[in-house]
Amino acid sequence: MAVSEQQICLGVIIGARGVTGEVRLKTFTETPEDIAAYGSLTDKAGQRVFEITDMRLIKGQPSVIIKGINDRDAAEALKGIELYVTRADLPETDENEYYHNDLIGLAVVGQNDEAIGFVKALYDFGAGDVIEIERPEDTDVLLPFNAEMVTDVDIKAGKVVVDIPEEMLEAGNSKTKARKERRKRQKQ
Repeated sequence: MAVSEQQICLGVIIGARGVTGEVRLKTFTETPEDIAAYGSLTDKAGQRVFEITDMRLIKGQPSVIIKGINDRDAAEALKGIELYVTRADLPETDENEYYHNDLIGLAVVGQNDEAIGFVKALYDFGAGDVIEIERPEDTDVLLPFNAEMVTDVDIKAGKVVVDIPEEMLEAGNSKTKARKERRKRQKQ
């Protein structure tokens, strides 16, 4: 799939609000109200189209009217649906900017360019972004996604440079070794 065709999740419907079909959204956009700026949204498969016709912020989260959704039952039926746009629908980034989705699959290397793994995911649990590094031969590692831990992001070179404490990598190694030993003993 070409980058421009990638589906990017901008939010998820978290429930109904009131009796007229209004739905509450959790957004993954920098500014919550920006979810209405991209035009029609689709479900992950691209089969259902959702057109936001009106929006208001309630306690910092969008509450929206979606065309064709006219009552609470219809709104409740949408709960859990993720809302997508294609990567081509997003504005171009400046030279040193990127979308989190652009990082998925990039190589993760240490300060001396030693291979560590690949970017598996980025999360926001409320206390700042976290990067998950997949290590094929070991346990995955979660790191704060900040300037102290992630020292460089080079989309063109296809890599993310991290300053990961050695003990974090070793902790993963010891857990993996212990798990492999347990499995080996269980098979005997």
